[in-house]
Amino acid sequence: MTSAVPMPHNRRPARCPFRPDPDLERLRDTPELPRVPTSNPQLGTFDAVLVTRFEEVRQALADPRLEAGFAFDRTGPRTVMNQPGILLNYDGAEHTRYRRMLSGAFTVRRVRSLAPAIHRVVEERLDALEAAGPGSDLIEAFAGPVPLLAICELLGIPAEDRDGIRRRSATGTDAANSLETQLENFAAMAAYMGELVRRQREHPGDDILGDLIRRHGDELSNDELVGMGNSILVAGHETVTSMIGLSTLALLRDPEQFALVRDDDTLTAGAVEELLRLLAVAPPLVRQAGADLDLGGHPVKAGERVLLSTLAAHHGTDLVTGDPGRLDVRRTPGAHLAFGYGAHQCIGQQLARLELQIALPALLRRFPGLRPAVGFDSVEYRDDALVFGVSRLPVTW
Repeated sequence: MTSAVPMPHNRRPARCPFRPDPDLERLRDTPELPRVPTSNPQLGTFDAVLVTRFEEVRQALADPRLEAGFAFDRTGPRTVMNQPGILLNYDGAEHTRYRRMLSGAFTVRRVRSLAPAIHRVVEERLDALEAAGPGSDLIEAFAGPVPLLAICELLGIPAEDRDGIRRRSATGTDAANSLETQLENFAAMAAYMGELVRRQREHPGDDILGDLIRRHGDELSNDELVGMGNSILVAGHETVTSMIGLSTLALLRDPEQFALVRDDDTLTAGAVEELLRLLAVAPPLVRQAGADLDLGGHPVKAGERVLLSTLAAHHGTDLVTGDPGRLDVRRTPGAHLAFGYGAHQCIGQQLARLELQIALPALLRRFPGLRPAVGFDSVEYRDDALVFGVSRLPVTW
C-alpha cells in the first residue's frame, strides 16, 4: 500500500472477493496502527490511520471524537459531503436531531409492513429474469432492481424515473470518479430530488418524504429534505444491490451452503448475518480525529484522518470461532459491524435485512440449478466503489 488508492481499507485479492487483501491482513496482525496513503475526489490525497482489528474498529465507531462530518462546508459547492440533511455530515446534537426525524420512517412496524411489497417486487423480477433467459446478467435483472424498486416506493418515486436514479447513484458511489464528474452528478441528483420535494410540499404522499413534511415540514428546508431523500435513496439500494449480487456469487461457489439457504427456512436470518459479516461490502467513510485520542493503546492525533476496515475486522479471529474466511450459514451470528456501530449505525438496517431475507431464498428456489454463465475468474467487480460489489454476473440454470 505504498501508492494512494481510493479504498485501501476495503481491498480484496483480484480473484477472491470474499476476503481482505493480504496487505490488509498483514497490517491487521502488526501491533501498531499504520498510516496509509489514500485518495478521495473531494478530499484529495492524504495519509490516514488504518484501523483493522475488530475491537479497535468498534471502539472508533463509538468514539464521538472521531468526526464523520468533519468536511461539511455549508458554503461550498453541493457534494455528498456538502449537502444539508445527509446524516453523515453531522455529529453530536445536530446528528441526533436529524436522526430522530428519520427514525419514524424505519420503525420495526413500518419495515415489517413492507414485506408484501418486497415479496411482490422479488417475484416480478424473478419472472423478468426467467423471461430474459439463461445468460442474463443477475445484477441488471434482479440484484439491482429489487432494492431500487423497494426504496423508490418508500420515497414515492415514479417508475419511469428509476433508470436515471440507478445511473446517478452508481456514479455517485464510484470513488474513482473525478471531482468534476461528482459535482455534475450530484447537481443532477439534487435537481431531481428538489423537484420531488417541491411536489411533496404541495401534496404530501404516504411515503417517507410525505411523512417528513407532515411531521417536520416547518423545521426542514427544501435543501435539507433533498439531502435526506438522496441519502436514503443511495444508501437504501446500493448496499443491498451489492449484497444480493456478491452473496449469490459466494453461494454459487459453495454448493453445500447454496443448498442450505435454498432448502431450510430456519437458516435464513442467520445466513444473512453470516453473509453480511463475510462480505462487509460497505466500509465506514473516512473519519477525522477532533481531538487527541487513544485506540487500543495506540495514539491518534487531532486532525488525523482515520479509515476503519470492517472487512479486515470481520476476518480476524476475535469475532467468530473457526475459519473466519469460510462461509458457514450455520454459524452462530456474531456482533458484526456491517451496519456500523454507535451514533452513526445504519438507520435502515432492518429494511436491508428484510430485503435480503426475502430475495436470496426466493432466487435460489426459483432457480435451483443456478450457476454462473462465465468462469469465476471472469467475474468483474466494483473495486473502487464506496460499496464493493459485482459489476456483472451472467447466470444460467
